[in-house]
This record gives sequence, C-alpha cells and structure tokens, in this order.
Amino acid sequence: MVCALGAAVCFGTATVLQAIAARAAAREPEGPGSPAGSSSGSSGGASGVDAALLLRALREWRYIAGLALDGVGFVLQIAALRSLPIYTVGAALAASLAVTAVVAAWLLHVRLSGLEWGAVAVVCAGLAMLGLASGEEGDKTGSTALKYAMLGTAVVVLLLGALAGRLPDRGRALALGLGAGFGFGVVEVSVRLIDGLTPSVLFTNPATYALLLGGGAAFLLLTSALQRGSVTTATAGLVIGETIGPAVVGVVWLGDRTREGLAWLAVLGFAVAVAGALALARFGEAPVEVDESESVVP
Repeated sequence: MVCALGAAVCFGTATVLQAIAARAAAREPEGPGSPAGSSSGSSGGASGVDAALLLRALREWRYIAGLALDGVGFVLQIAALRSLPIYTVGAALAASLAVTAVVAAWLLHVRLSGLEWGAVAVVCAGLAMLGLASGEEGDKTGSTALKYAMLGTAVVVLLLGALAGRLPDRGRALALGLGAGFGFGVVEVSVRLIDGLTPSVLFTNPATYALLLGGGAAFLLLTSALQRGSVTTATAGLVIGETIGPAVVGVVWLGDRTREGLAWLAVLGFAVAVAGALALARFGEAPVEVDESESVVP
C-alpha cells in the first residue's frame, strides 16, 4: 500500500507540472510561418489529439520534471500491482487528484473550499477502508485471449483519441479523459499479465505491446485533455476509466479477492475513494488558472 500511495503522490504532483507546461506549449507558435501566439490548441482543429503539442511540451522543463515523477510513480505502481489487487491500486491512483489539489493549494495558492478539503478527507477515508479490506493479489496469470483483448483495447484507445475532435467541446473533453483512463487501465492490467522479464518472454507476450501502446496513447490523450476544452470533465472521465474497468478485470479474470468477510468494506472504500476523487476533478486544470504560475513554481 505504501508503494501505491507513493505512486499517487508522484502522479498528483506531476499533473500540476504537466498542466502548466501543456498550456505554455499551446501558446507557442507551431513553426517559422505561424503567427505569434497561434497553436493548434487555440485553433480548435479537427483532431482531438495534437501530437505536435506533445513535442512542444517536451521542451518545457516542467513537463520533463513531470515525466520523471511519472517514471518513479510507474515503478512504484508496478511494485504495488505485484502485491495488491488491481482495485486497491486503481483507487489509490485516483487519489492522486487529492495530491494535485493539495500541491496546487501549496505551490500555486489555489484556494480550496471547505467542501474540497472534505473531499480530500473522504478520499483518505476510502483508501483506509480499502487498506483494511484488501486481500492478496489474485493468483491467476490471465489467458492468452485476455492479453490480446488488452492489446485490442489499447488500439481502440488510440482510435478514440483520433475521433474525439469530431465531438462538441464537452463531449471531446470527456472522450479524451475516458480514453486516457482506459489507456492507463490497460497498463494496470497488462503489468499483471506479464509473467517474465526475459527478452524471449517479453517480446512474445501481447501484454507487453498492450502496455506500451496503452501507456503511450494515454499520455498523448491526457496531454491534449490538459490543453483542450473542459479539463475538469476530462479528469472525471480519467478517474472513471482507470478504476472501474481494471477493478472488474482483476476480480473476474485474475482472481483478486478481499479479506474474508470484508468484501462489503472493500466495495464501500472503493466507491468512497473514487467519489472523493471525482469531487476534486477540477484540479486536473487548477494550475493553469493562475496566470503567474510560471513565477510561482520554483
């Protein structure tokens, strides 16, 4: 559980840095022939995903720092998934929004209302219930069909992002958020489906490619979501996509269980933690609401 919470801290802090960097990159001109201040994010182009935006964001030091934190968080996430059920890890990762809210309040002087501080406490209470109720990770390795299903889901996530630009603003933000959530969910499940680290095992396992494609697509969609439309809506979709689906897969196909007699507490804790995270969804975009953010963050 310590690893899962550590991953949440890393991901939550990275969100603050990446949101600032994504908006800064969106203000950059696309090339020598572009007018000053133009960007695909402000043009409202046909695509919901801007690969050029990701390349421009990579020139921002805060985005690189965020990626470094994401890397540390991913390592901690893998360690957690090797010893905890997916539903516990997923809820802990959703709690990264509570971390984002606290970091935004601290670094960027974003004011949290009493209800939002209450939501942070609710997330913590839900995680405490999950910690008490969680059993060991399931002992099922997953079928070959499930591994190919994860790979297929990763491809669908990428296609979903490509089609999101055809939707109205609010629908586009929700589609990008859900797509990113599904992509991260593919990563969570795929980690459990990789049963060896030798090259001969890794390169022949469809789950390896599902992990890489799903994670890459999720980062691309999330970067676009941080810059386009209602990021609050996108973040809510992200929380739903990365928690519910993987939790069901873990219980139904991978054998995740709770401690005997505490299934009700695990269900309640999961619901409470996710509900609290959804209440904090606006903090997917909190950093960009502060115009002086570049001078505030050291």
